[in-house]
Amino acid sequence: MGDMDPHIFAVAEEAYKQMARDERNQSIIVSGESGAGKTVSAKYAMRYFATVSGSASEANVEEKVLASNPIMESIGNAKTTRNDNSSRFGKYIEIGFDKRYRIIGANMRTYLLEKSRVVFQAEEERNYHIFYQLCASAKLPEFNMLRLGNANNFNYTKQGGSPMIEGVDDAKEMAHTRQACTLLGISDSYQMGIFRILAGILHLGNVGFTSRDSDSCTIPPKHEPLSIFCDLMGVDYDEMCHWLCHRKLATATETYIKPISKLQATNARDALAKHIYAKLFNWIVDHVNQALHSAVKQHSFIGVLDIYGFETFEINSFEQFCINYANEKLQQQFNMHVFKLEQEEYMKEQIPWTLIDFYDNQPCINLIESKLGILDLLDEECKMPKGTDDTWAQKLYNTHLNKCALFEKPRLSNKAFIIQHFADKVEYQCEGFLEKNKDTVFEEQIKVLKSSKFKMLPELFQDDEKAISPTSATSSGRTPLTRTPSKPTKGRPGQMAKEHKKTVGHQFRNSLHLLMETLNATTPHYVRCIKPNDFKFPFTFDEKRAVQQLRACGVLETIRISAAGFPSRWAWHFPNIIWILMGEVPASLDKLTCFSFYRWTYQEFFSRYRVLMKQKDVLSDRKQTCKNVLEKLILDKDKYQFGKTKIFFRAGQVAYLEKLRADKLRAACIRIQKTIRGWLLRKKYLRMRKAAITVQRYVRGHQARCYAKFLRRTKAATIIQKYWRMYTVRRRYKIRRTATIVLQSYLRGYLARNRYRKILREHKAVIIQKWVRGWLARTYYKRSMHAIIYLQCCFRRMMAKRELKKLKIEARSVERYKKLHIGMENKIMQLQRKVDEQNKDYKCLMEKLTNLEGIYNTETEKLRSDLERLQLSEEEARIATGRVLSLQEEIAKLRKDLEQTQSEKKSIEERADRYKQETEQLVSDLKEENSLLKQEKEALNHLIVEQAKEMTETMEKKLVEETKQLELDLNDERLRYQNLLNEFSRLEERYDDLKEEMTLMVNVPKPGHKRTDSTHSSNESEYTFSSEIAETEDIPSRTEEPSEKKVPLDMSLFLKLQKRVTELEQEKQVMQDELDRKEEQVLRSKAKEEERPQIRGAELEYESLKRQELESENKKLKNELNELRKALSEKSAPEMTAPGAPAYRVLMEQLTSVSEELDVRKEEVLILRSQLVSQKEAIQPKNTMTDSTILLEDVQKMKDKGEIAQAYIGLKETNRLLESQLQSQKRSHENEAEALRGEIQSLKEENNRQQQLLAQNLQLPPEARIEASLQHEITRLTNENLYFEELYADDPEKYQSYRISLYKRMIDLMEQLEKQDKTVRKLKKQLKVFAKKIGELEVGQMENISPGQIIDEPIRPVNIPRKEKDFQGMLEYKKEDEQKLVKNLILELKPRGVAVNLIPGLPAYILFMCVRHADYLNDDQKVRSLLTSTINSIKKVLKKRGDDFETVSFWLSNTCRFLHCLKQYSGEEGFMKHNTSRQNEHCLTNFDLAEYRQVLSDLAIQIYQQLVRVLENILQPMIVSGMLEHETIQGVSGVKPTGLRKRTSSIADEGTYTLDSILRQLNSFHSVMCQHGMDPELIKQVVKQMFYIVGAVTLNNLLLRKDMCSWSKGMQIRYNVSQLEEWLRDKNLMNSGAKETLEPLIQAAQLLQVKKKTDDDAEAICSMCNALTTAQIVKVLNLYTPVNEFEERVSVSFIRTIQMRLRDRKDSPQLLMDAKHIFPVTFPFNPSSLALETIQIPASLGLGFISRV
Repeated sequence: MGDMDPHIFAVAEEAYKQMARDERNQSIIVSGESGAGKTVSAKYAMRYFATVSGSASEANVEEKVLASNPIMESIGNAKTTRNDNSSRFGKYIEIGFDKRYRIIGANMRTYLLEKSRVVFQAEEERNYHIFYQLCASAKLPEFNMLRLGNANNFNYTKQGGSPMIEGVDDAKEMAHTRQACTLLGISDSYQMGIFRILAGILHLGNVGFTSRDSDSCTIPPKHEPLSIFCDLMGVDYDEMCHWLCHRKLATATETYIKPISKLQATNARDALAKHIYAKLFNWIVDHVNQALHSAVKQHSFIGVLDIYGFETFEINSFEQFCINYANEKLQQQFNMHVFKLEQEEYMKEQIPWTLIDFYDNQPCINLIESKLGILDLLDEECKMPKGTDDTWAQKLYNTHLNKCALFEKPRLSNKAFIIQHFADKVEYQCEGFLEKNKDTVFEEQIKVLKSSKFKMLPELFQDDEKAISPTSATSSGRTPLTRTPSKPTKGRPGQMAKEHKKTVGHQFRNSLHLLMETLNATTPHYVRCIKPNDFKFPFTFDEKRAVQQLRACGVLETIRISAAGFPSRWAWHFPNIIWILMGEVPASLDKLTCFSFYRWTYQEFFSRYRVLMKQKDVLSDRKQTCKNVLEKLILDKDKYQFGKTKIFFRAGQVAYLEKLRADKLRAACIRIQKTIRGWLLRKKYLRMRKAAITVQRYVRGHQARCYAKFLRRTKAATIIQKYWRMYTVRRRYKIRRTATIVLQSYLRGYLARNRYRKILREHKAVIIQKWVRGWLARTYYKRSMHAIIYLQCCFRRMMAKRELKKLKIEARSVERYKKLHIGMENKIMQLQRKVDEQNKDYKCLMEKLTNLEGIYNTETEKLRSDLERLQLSEEEARIATGRVLSLQEEIAKLRKDLEQTQSEKKSIEERADRYKQETEQLVSDLKEENSLLKQEKEALNHLIVEQAKEMTETMEKKLVEETKQLELDLNDERLRYQNLLNEFSRLEERYDDLKEEMTLMVNVPKPGHKRTDSTHSSNESEYTFSSEIAETEDIPSRTEEPSEKKVPLDMSLFLKLQKRVTELEQEKQVMQDELDRKEEQVLRSKAKEEERPQIRGAELEYESLKRQELESENKKLKNELNELRKALSEKSAPEMTAPGAPAYRVLMEQLTSVSEELDVRKEEVLILRSQLVSQKEAIQPKNTMTDSTILLEDVQKMKDKGEIAQAYIGLKETNRLLESQLQSQKRSHENEAEALRGEIQSLKEENNRQQQLLAQNLQLPPEARIEASLQHEITRLTNENLYFEELYADDPEKYQSYRISLYKRMIDLMEQLEKQDKTVRKLKKQLKVFAKKIGELEVGQMENISPGQIIDEPIRPVNIPRKEKDFQGMLEYKKEDEQKLVKNLILELKPRGVAVNLIPGLPAYILFMCVRHADYLNDDQKVRSLLTSTINSIKKVLKKRGDDFETVSFWLSNTCRFLHCLKQYSGEEGFMKHNTSRQNEHCLTNFDLAEYRQVLSDLAIQIYQQLVRVLENILQPMIVSGMLEHETIQGVSGVKPTGLRKRTSSIADEGTYTLDSILRQLNSFHSVMCQHGMDPELIKQVVKQMFYIVGAVTLNNLLLRKDMCSWSKGMQIRYNVSQLEEWLRDKNLMNSGAKETLEPLIQAAQLLQVKKKTDDDAEAICSMCNALTTAQIVKVLNLYTPVNEFEERVSVSFIRTIQMRLRDRKDSPQLLMDAKHIFPVTFPFNPSSLALETIQIPASLGLGFISRV
């Protein structure tokens, strides 16, 4: 691709190849003017990387990288006068690659978003694309809440005057943007949040202000744009309205709230909109980076820089200044690499060279960013309290005018300045520079937004930006470079505040410095985009404009250097440069291609081209050797030059040398291939020749053996024929003689039996005739009675129908009267209204009259009382004058008495004061004593409480410790017992084997020919076991010929084993008693703490449920009828018949329920018919029902076939008659139900009409609502009673009596309906009886009637089901079928089919039901035989298929279920708590099977131990490979430790196990156990044992392998353990104790990862590794091996410190864990809620000989 014309893919390919070849990070710098095609070029480069490299995972990272482009273009690109898709921000994308150079992620950095475009656009320009995309998609239903419209409706989108771009559909672009967001993991809720914020910005731009005066403004009340903005942002309207028109001024002491002018408010609004958009932009960039981030370690990266090009407009502001400043920095970086470094390299190597002049833009950069430069002065002016754009311009003029040649002042302006950039002169307007550099937003507005209820909005204002340091290059050119974040500097809070106050220019300058450092640390590749014209015309090329751009960017100087210099060297790569012309390429620039410069050192040249040299050309001096070789290979000496340390080549020479090297290597390869192929063919020929000779030898031997065999067979055949002919003749004679004797005996017996039968038949025929004739007479009588009753029913039904028709006619007549006499109620209401009005007037007049009378009466009474009062006062005055004199005398006496009393009072008061003081003193003393006593009491109480707490705590601790000790002792005893049981089972197997050997030795056949029974089954002698219960039983000896010679039996060993067995049995009994005692203690302690009742629901049968449901429905119907009667009897007012009256509603509800009941009854009748038809079709001519066997035997004895046929025909006719009657009633019920449905429909229409009127009334004001409701009620009552008013206008009493009679008729109709329902139920019962008789007679009739008669007279099916027999949950079998039962249910049963197709534990349930039947029969021999056979058969199956996990799991589950059934139905109260009453009835009654429960428990323990062994055998090969050797996290281990043998690789080979293999196996085990219905507690114990095996094997291998003890391997083990814990969480097994078994492995992994240097580290290790022994900790520390230079070995002193700290720890000195250890198993009682009588035995089990009882 590099030989073609300039193309973006060529640059991308070269960057990718150099990254893979040189292991160096690369950068592609896309530059050019605005509109030259930089964004498109960057997208194509990214597309190339995504297509070529692919993704390192299944997450399709390359698609996510490409999906970031539509998102960033929609929020960061806009239409300008020079470009329809101009990037208004800069971005640098780092695409990360792994060691295989596949894309693993990406990271994006942005620079200087043009925020001013959000609030202002020039002519013919647009805002950012996303706003127009939202407006174009405003009609979507999910965008209705945004309240958007056309883009011309918003102030922020209509300023440019061109809202559309030709050829661009904004709605489709919106769909692409949303699709890209979804691909990058931005959920729909976050997308809607983004759109809400953008829509809020648009509505904020429409907020208008009105001036109150010159210094203040307001927002109109209920301003719609602001209210929409507040709703979308979730903020308070009043607060936002207030702070848009005010601002807060804070001084040193006080805070002021100041109103602002209209212009200031508008600017504040625009600043807020820009700030929100900038925060949203940063938030989206952060989320895109999170989606593109990868957890895999990055090996290298390629950066693509797409930054804004050089811009110059009519009005250039702060944004254009920053953009052009960035382009100056990029141009300087280009000059540095292309010109300066190239020429310095030539001078350094002393190559003859003439310097080429080029434009250096360092002075322009110094003008902008140096001290007292433009940016420095701008920041200084921003810090001034009253700094303005004018003062800043004057400072620029004073500082740089006439001092810097690149700075000029316009002639006609004092608010602008001109800078001579590398591309052109640009005039900048100073207006707005300070405001944009400050980027100020009112803090109060931000606080309002932070308090938003919209959760996403406060996230935008969280300051979580982290500084990223540039990538620094190392000295070696081949060392891979990665970008590492620098550590954040820690400082005081004041420094953080200052960082927040940095200006925009300062931040942009810092970000540019970081970008330059990143670019300098990588190998750059340049893409220069040349703009063909300035008018956006296609296929138009302006040559002058193109040459101007080429000259400005230094292309001509680059061409001169390439033509005159040496572009090929080794050890340093010159940047790749490509020019892309956006149009037709002129002839003068057609040959511009990429220049790739290499520098070669002498050693590297010698190493690469050693193959081109001969041995004699190789000298000790590498430089001289290279010179001699080049003189021979390249004749033109001008094509290369020798420097001090490097060789320089002109263009094309390196390719020539590579061609010579490739030809040399190709020739050597062909020679090697020739030799190898010849050797392989010779080896193949010799192998084929040897095989042919071997085949010939074997074939000839086979032919000789066949011929000898033929001769032997011929001789043997002759002898066999001789003996066979003799045998056949003798056998024929014996057969004939035996047949003759048998025929004679049978014939004589047959004649004697016939004579006896004849006599017996004649005797019994007389008895049968007697009974049959009596039965026929009784049948005739019953048939006559049924016919009479039937006729009576028909007649009564006919009369009831007539009565019903009359009632219907009367009901219809009432409705007709209603229709004819409409309006009567209206007249009554009018008359009633007039009477009410007159009554109201009369009442008003009466009230006025009574008021006047009351007023008159009160006035008269008042006058009378005044007169009487005056008279009394006159009399009192007369009396008072006489009493005055006497009173004066009394006053004098009283004065004297008063003086005496005053003196006495003073003395008493003095005494009282003294007494009061004394009492107060006494009270204070008593209070002090009381307070002291209280303090002492409180102290004593506190002391008592503390002592009680301490005592309770100590008691609880002791109790907990004792409980733990008891549990440990119990587990030890269980483990000891189970180990003994395991040893016992092993000895038992050995005993059986020895017994078989002894039997075979005793029955050794004697020499000679001996015949064996041909019917003997080899299966009977195979896998014969004996249990401890059946040891005393006689076992029949089986004889068979041994396949090999047996060793003689050692009788002494046999006697010792017998003695050992008896001793073990005694020990087992003692251990069992001790175990029971311990278990009872634990159960009592646990019962005191908590009791958890388990509620088990019993399943009821379908028939009883149906019966109860029908009875409850009957009761409900009766209750509803009683409610109707009460409602009608309590009130008899005319208003009750209204549609809204209570009685009317109750009546309609009853009618609806009756119709629904009729539908239910019809469905039941259909179901009954279908069941009877299916039963009828299933009946065969010779099969009979189980419940009619007795009657069938009597019918079979009948001789009179004609009577039977006659009875059958009569019953059939009766059945037809009953069915026709039922159908007629059904039709009548359907007609009535249809009429009721019509009435219900009319009522529904009335109800809907009333609801509509109610809705209309609710919309009216309260005053009109009352009037409208009254008007509607009057209209309804008028229309309803119009008919009755006209009919009964003259007689109101008759009208009321008519209504009462109507209610009574309704009640009568309901009673008749109930009677008909009862009649239907009676008929159903009769049908059942007749169906039973018909079924019984049909069986006998079908045996006596020929098939032709059956076809001629088809039987009509009777639709009555037969009641199902009530089973007792028992299974009956014969004694001789026991072996067949055990064989089909245990020996030949496939677990997989049972687990998938049948209920779990079905064999256990079947066996227990058989035991129940034996218990029911009180047959102890049958119970003992069945249980013994069951146990022995299970042992046989496990011995035969003991390596199959499914088989062992299946029989462990069934054994436990059988044990639980024996406990549940044992009759003991402890096991009957959770049973239903029905299950308690199924308990065993005759036998106590406690001993057998113990035997089954021992058998379950043996099966569990065998299951653990099977698990261990399956998991053992997987653990080391999956947990230690396989790298689940690729690349973590890094470089292997040196000096160790290579045991594993980072990539798993085929056939090795991984962690996923272990997890899949665990899932398989868990699913199998769940399918088999194993108890959950037992599953937890199995899982705990599996995890112990995994942890023990992994830790043991870790302790024995030095290459596994490293930091990376510890991290790998931690990850694998976390995956196992996650598996436990998914399966809800975290409480199984499995996690605790992995604790030693977890601590070992942590030990590999922690620091191991200081004493604090030693203390942490000792406290952390409490599950590891001292030997294990020391072993891990000794084996620890670093894998890179950043790690260190553990010092000996540190290990000694660990040993000293752990010397007091009492643990086992054993290094390795016991991987064979098996935890003691328990079988908690788990009752079953399954009812035994509901269990069905599938036919696939082959248990047809078993019958349910």
